[in-house]
Amino acid sequence: MCGGLCLSKRTCRTLAYSALILFFGTNYGYKKFVGQRLIVQLFGFLSVSRSFLRPDKTIMLRILSTFLLFAFAPSWGGRADRVLLPMATALRGVDVSHHQKEIEWDSLAAKEPLDFAFVKATEGQDFVDSLFCQNWDALKRLGIRRGAYHFFRAYGCGDEQAKLFLGQVEMLPGDLAPVLDIERLDGIEPEIMIQEAHIWLEMVEKQLGVKPIIYSNLHFYEVYLAGHFDDFPVWIARYSDKQPKLSNGRSWDFWQFTDCACLSGIKESEVCLDYFSGTHSELDQLCIPHNTPIKAIP
Repeated sequence: MCGGLCLSKRTCRTLAYSALILFFGTNYGYKKFVGQRLIVQLFGFLSVSRSFLRPDKTIMLRILSTFLLFAFAPSWGGRADRVLLPMATALRGVDVSHHQKEIEWDSLAAKEPLDFAFVKATEGQDFVDSLFCQNWDALKRLGIRRGAYHFFRAYGCGDEQAKLFLGQVEMLPGDLAPVLDIERLDGIEPEIMIQEAHIWLEMVEKQLGVKPIIYSNLHFYEVYLAGHFDDFPVWIARYSDKQPKLSNGRSWDFWQFTDCACLSGIKESEVCLDYFSGTHSELDQLCIPHNTPIKAIP
């Protein structure tokens, strides 16, 4: 372009690719942040460029400024780029424990679109989460589909851990299936851990009439759990914009995609967010049947 701002074909391709990422990317928080600043930047830039530059130079510099803004925006945007939302139509939920301190559930429910929530109930053979009852009751009052999880300790007997969970959690028809969180060996042989976990799962399924959900991070699941619990729903933690892929060919049912979300009503800590892979009716199928009599055991 004679007398204008010349760009190579390679540079043009780079700029075009950056624009596509900006407008069709999967990170909603980051895209919104960049978009807002891009509008401000370009309007301010045009007010100056129109006065001093030829039209062809103005257009090229607008493209270049877009590219530079996109390149440097992550350092301006704080944590927004860490909360990735690649599945806008998927059902979304949250999982919490006493680490989040007291949660303002009314504020959270009013401002955040939550389809379900999991709360920690118990751990090992004798630990009860101090805020479980408060969280559990609030979810029932607000009509948010709720689920409870047990943090499994491999050094503990599976039957004793199951009795602790069932004795503390009053589950009702319509509640999500209980979750067994398995992510540590605790110095125990993997075979023993798997054996005791099966005991927990069998006792809880018999009592509640629904198959429990297995939770683990992707690495631990692949190394120790794959092939041993394939008939149970699976909840995988992988903090990425890429969905977890399991080597045994299974599909995930729940995906914990971030552990650093900041939500209204949770002031003391960042929190984990999750997706469910199916529809509302498919989520119903993972709940305790309405014809199941539920009683907490002593």
